Amino acid sequence: MAVDCFTSFGGAPVFLKKLMPSQFVDSIHHIDIDQLKRNKVRAIITDLDNTLVEWDRPLATPEVENWLKRLQEAEIQVTVVSNNNKERVDRFCSPLDIEFICSARKPTNRAFLQAVRQMNVTIAETVVIGDQLFTDVLGGNRLGFHTILVVPVAQTDGFWTRFNRQLERVALNWMERKGMVSWRRKA
Repeated sequence: MAVDCFTSFGGAPVFLKKLMPSQFVDSIHHIDIDQLKRNKVRAIITDLDNTLVEWDRPLATPEVENWLKRLQEAEIQVTVVSNNNKERVDRFCSPLDIEFICSARKPTNRAFLQAVRQMNVTIAETVVIGDQLFTDVLGGNRLGFHTILVVPVAQTDGFWTRFNRQLERVALNWMERKGMVSWRRKA
């Protein structure tokens, strides 16, 4: 049976529902770790580039290291799932002793499912965090994760991400005009 992706849900095309994050925050530092614990979150799948640090910053900042330490103290596991290559992701994650999946091909399901298996958690116990609608949010939503969209930490992007950002702007502007979101990217 074919599904009409343009059938409306509350006045919006159904395909846009898969692009709607569960939550919008300015940065990872605005995510309430205590609230995650109250909601029985045991794991986080997070993007790397422009989510944790700028896409061209090789190592974690002290603030990111502190955030990761707070998650560890709260007994929340973290796996970085990145579309970037092994060299880039390993260089960032290894000094922090963080599990990672590189060349993830988000928004496909494989890496998200691999991450929950490796952490021995369920989708319901896991949050997906990222800065892109068409990779992080779409990939997480397709599988039923709670998704958190953050403002990119840098205003510049790698080559392929610049293309995605153009499409993302169209979707976010449409959602904002329809009153679906009130969150705006920093200019």
